[in-house]
Amino acid sequence: MNADSGSDGGETVGDGAVPEHATPLRRGWTTGTCATAAARAAAEALFGRDFPDPVAVTLPGGQTPAFALAVTERGEGPEGSWAMAGVVKDAGDDPDVTHGALVRARVWAGAPGSGVTFRAGPGVGTVTLPGLPLPVGEPAINPVPRTMIAHAVGEAAQAAGLSPDLVVEVGVENGEVLARRTMNGRLGIVGGLSILGTTGIVVPYSCAAWIASIQRGIDVARAAGLTHVAACTGDLSEKAVVARYGFAEQALIDMGDFAGGTLKYLRRHPVPRLTLCGGFAKFGKLARGLMDLHSKRGSVDFDWLADRLAELGAGPELVAGARGANTAAQVLGMAAAAGLPLADHVAELARHAALAVLEGAPVAVEVLVTDRQGRIVGGAPFEKSGI
Repeated sequence: MNADSGSDGGETVGDGAVPEHATPLRRGWTTGTCATAAARAAAEALFGRDFPDPVAVTLPGGQTPAFALAVTERGEGPEGSWAMAGVVKDAGDDPDVTHGALVRARVWAGAPGSGVTFRAGPGVGTVTLPGLPLPVGEPAINPVPRTMIAHAVGEAAQAAGLSPDLVVEVGVENGEVLARRTMNGRLGIVGGLSILGTTGIVVPYSCAAWIASIQRGIDVARAAGLTHVAACTGDLSEKAVVARYGFAEQALIDMGDFAGGTLKYLRRHPVPRLTLCGGFAKFGKLARGLMDLHSKRGSVDFDWLADRLAELGAGPELVAGARGANTAAQVLGMAAAAGLPLADHVAELARHAALAVLEGAPVAVEVLVTDRQGRIVGGAPFEKSGI
């Protein structure tokens, strides 16, 4: 999905941690909230009023923020009279690709009795694969934003004494270009961004956004009938998996640091074969049972790596060198120079930790470990939990 964060689905880069004593991060608004505000203003203008500026909307939690309008327009077309308004998205302090984007809504009268229907305007994608919470062929305007928009334009229609039979076309300026920086293409959303949101609010650096995208990726893979998917920690590990298996995008899950979130969802929504692929340092954490692989959640444990080398038969000098190492890559290099399969050993332990989280779900797990250049340097073959 695209980059609304918090509980609203997207692609953020943080891990949810805020340093102690840090200044609180400023929250922002989802594309769904911005589209709702724009649609409400456009509907009121369509019904003969002035464009309300600012325009207030009601969020699912009951909050009623107000938004300044960036653009307004009225016109005539094949569909009859229409009105359009636009709101610039403010994502707060979240590293969001849609921050500053102009979200537009154009509204015109629909067929009597049709209710509120939706169209994808320029910059908003269309669903092309099953597994998402919208049917194939529908504009990528998620269910909660649809409800918010329908409620807002319905209120405007009621105030004007009219039926809420309206067509709402949502667009995002430059959305097709912005969508290249999201996971939309992998999810089968073609032509632009998704309009997202479950609370209407962007919570900066929230892990929930990324986990929601992981879940939708698994849903799409299952709906496509895929029996083998790969969850990777980053771009290099993903390229390594593609080189090995020739996977299509729908088989690739951008797990990032969220191994636990990925495995817990697969426990309830299994896929027969799972390849976990990631860097040696991150999978060293997974091998220790850590399910959040971000550096803020746990650092490399050099004593633990040294103990694993000792298990493999390393001498005292090598074990001591590992304890005093500066990086995980340095330890990996020491092991390789000594001919010790440390990456394989870490992969086996990481597979054991993953299977423990899966709790007997029908998922066979393979683990591949990469170095900093993205080369596969170790692995553990497919194994299914005996729980």
